[in-house]
Amino acid sequence: MQKRKVLVINGSASTTSSNERLIQYFIAQTNHLFDVSVVEDLKKMPHFDPQKSVGEVPDAVQKFRKDVSDADAVLMCTPEYVFSIPSGLKNVIEWSVSTTIFSDKTLGIITASAHGEKGHEELQLIMKTLMARFNTNTTLLIKGIKGKFSASGEVSDEELIRDLSVFIEAFKALVDDEPTLK
Repeated sequence: MQKRKVLVINGSASTTSSNERLIQYFIAQTNHLFDVSVVEDLKKMPHFDPQKSVGEVPDAVQKFRKDVSDADAVLMCTPEYVFSIPSGLKNVIEWSVSTTIFSDKTLGIITASAHGEKGHEELQLIMKTLMARFNTNTTLLIKGIKGKFSASGEVSDEELIRDLSVFIEAFKALVDDEPTLK
């Protein structure tokens, strides 16, 4: 059976973030289930320009849109910045509004931050507006993320390991229930 394609979007602006470590954990736990690719650097995406959103779409935006369209599912893993989602993540989502790439797209959301509640709520509202397909079991809020790793950077918090396992099972179930198989 062919592995399903999952596109992971890291909302963090930091290259050594807790979210990056969570993404690596997700990949390690699901490499037998999914073919995962990661959107490498949201900082390289041009600032959203509504006048270029349809006619003169920049190459980087076209590539992002194609990557989302080609994926069976998308996982957004992000911190919260100033009670909101990071600007790079918001920017890439704004480039998607004039399309239907997130309509009925299977989605997982992990918000990992010091607190994260507002950013988590905001991202869910935005993605519901774009008609992405997710549920409460395919969203995970991780508070106090920095304290959940060992000195070597591995996920060490037992409760988080259980929560991630439950999240992965729910995400897999939603991916397997994809109504529009590619």
